[in-house]
Amino acid sequence: MNRVYVCSCFGVTEQQVKQHAERGACTPRQIASACKAGTDCGSCVRRIQAILGRGSCPRRDLADQGRPVLSELEDAA
Repeated sequence: MNRVYVCSCFGVTEQQVKQHAERGACTPRQIASACKAGTDCGSCVRRIQAILGRGSCPRRDLADQGRPVLSELEDAA
């Protein structure tokens, strides 16, 4: 299996970052909370931003529309 590592410090792959993003992580900080990527040396943060920038994010979409982010997500749950 070909693994592309995003975070060498914690062995986090690009596929893992994408999986966390699919589950709702929209920012590098949320990815860090999910798997620690970006919390040690920080060299992977730009790569994480690039990966996240390619997909849609419900929270970001609401914020771009000027709507409350947390209340909308809580109502949908």
